[in-house]
Amino acid sequence: MARALVFPGQGAQYVGMGMELAEKHPVARALLDQADRVLNMALSDYIANGPEDELTRTDISQPAILVVSLMALEVLRTTVKPLDFAAVAGLSLGEYTALVAAGALDFADALKLVRLRGQAMQAAAEVEPSGMVALIGADEAAATKLCEAAAQGEVLQVANLNSTGQVVIAGTKAACERACAAAKDHGIRKAIALAVAGAFHSELMAPAAARLRSALAATTFRDPRVPVYANVTAKPVTKAAEIPALLEAQLTRPVRWAASVVAMQQSGITQFWELGPGKTLGGMISRTITGAELKNLDKAGDVLGFVQVV
Repeated sequence: MARALVFPGQGAQYVGMGMELAEKHPVARALLDQADRVLNMALSDYIANGPEDELTRTDISQPAILVVSLMALEVLRTTVKPLDFAAVAGLSLGEYTALVAAGALDFADALKLVRLRGQAMQAAAEVEPSGMVALIGADEAAATKLCEAAAQGEVLQVANLNSTGQVVIAGTKAACERACAAAKDHGIRKAIALAVAGAFHSELMAPAAARLRSALAATTFRDPRVPVYANVTAKPVTKAAEIPALLEAQLTRPVRWAASVVAMQQSGITQFWELGPGKTLGGMISRTITGAELKNLDKAGDVLGFVQVV
């Protein structure tokens, strides 16, 4: 039975995430302490105590979710031996976590990159009022037509293809408002404006991509030990040389999560293990494919369920 490890992205955070793991498993506590040292900040305090509006900040939530997801992975490695997996993937930010899990990127380097990524994305979002809108009951074609109709010369594009029937678009604030108003006229059941800092995975993030480019070029990547399914292409990455350009492109191009899940299943994956805060990915996967086993490791009590299935 082939399994994939999958890792959540921004939005999965909550105050107190991962703290049960840190209290009960020394390997998790050690990773959290290391993150504080690497970033020279009390990331662990934000994770444990918030406040929520601080933890939700892009520059804090990104490294926080990465470290909590990898804490879950380290706990799993100490309890499930050997921990075999045939592929990894992560949603947006989670792609960095997946690269660490696959041995392609060091933990400390990943932390520094996602902190910079968060800062750069926040700065880009502050240049022009922008946002994102979740479209329920839409496919890529319908979402694209809505964007074309509502853009009116401004940026508005497909940003996330999360699951069957759920697409997120991103663009200027005014274009997003027009899209919300016109969604039903395009046969889309519901349009929901998301509480995010800006238009992530759109051309409005080009300044962030430019800032990230030099940091990616200075980072050491290795060939992944297992294929990493890239957000931008929904295809497996097996060579280190491919990684930096894909991570840069990810900031301005759509996250093809649903297609990644389908591709993994077609490659023989039958189990998806979601490691990290929340259960967002499991819901997306279950709406996209059938016949796969889904498991989640968020809290300490979840560990037993993993041990029982191996």
